[in-house]
Amino acid sequence: IPSELGPLPAWFVPGARSPWVITVHGLGTTREHPLTMLEFLHHHKFPVLDLAYRGDPGAPRSPDGLGHLGETEWRDMDAALGYAVRQGAQRIILYGWSTGATMALHTAARSPLRDRIAGLVLDSPVLDGEATLRALAAARRTPRPLLPFVVRATQGRWGRTAERVAPVIAPDAVKVPTLLLHGPDDTLAPWEPSLRLADRLPTLVSLHTVRNAPHGALWNVDPQGYEEALRRFLLPLT
Repeated sequence: IPSELGPLPAWFVPGARSPWVITVHGLGTTREHPLTMLEFLHHHKFPVLDLAYRGDPGAPRSPDGLGHLGETEWRDMDAALGYAVRQGAQRIILYGWSTGATMALHTAARSPLRDRIAGLVLDSPVLDGEATLRALAAARRTPRPLLPFVVRATQGRWGRTAERVAPVIAPDAVKVPTLLLHGPDDTLAPWEPSLRLADRLPTLVSLHTVRNAPHGALWNVDPQGYEEALRRFLLPLT
């Protein structure tokens, strides 16, 4: 996929339906992660474009060599959106996990091609950057009194501040049907912001809750319920 930083690796699996689905992984994974859902999407005849983005194996590095929790990486999802349109896609569903879900929100709010986006699927979205940075620091067994300092240092390393995430989850950023897949046991991305988003936009946003599920692994805990929620959301969009 041509992008502002150079070519991005991607897999494409054709399908007979419209719209296309663009899948994007999140924290600590690679483009292999969305393959979990490829059988389901292929069975339902969706064309799928599975993207690697800046910093991934085989993809260009970010200019500063850092990650930005989706705030700059969304441009690579936007590049995939442009590629899909050039290949004839009339409508596109963005499907992201973790920071990939945050990238989808940025793209839906900021892309020049956002009118082509038919829907969003957001699995374990990172909607509170500071909370996620704290969780990552805690996972490295940082002593609790040092957490605020580590969070500030990590914000500098990631080249961002937590406050800059806020516009992405503002209600006016979501203008298309959206499926939120999240759960209360996510220790990296708190689900409370997902609850608030679904509560503020009940006509656009549906929340499917999976309990006892780690971050980004909801399908693994309840594949049947997860796929049924996805089926009910996706098929009316075709």
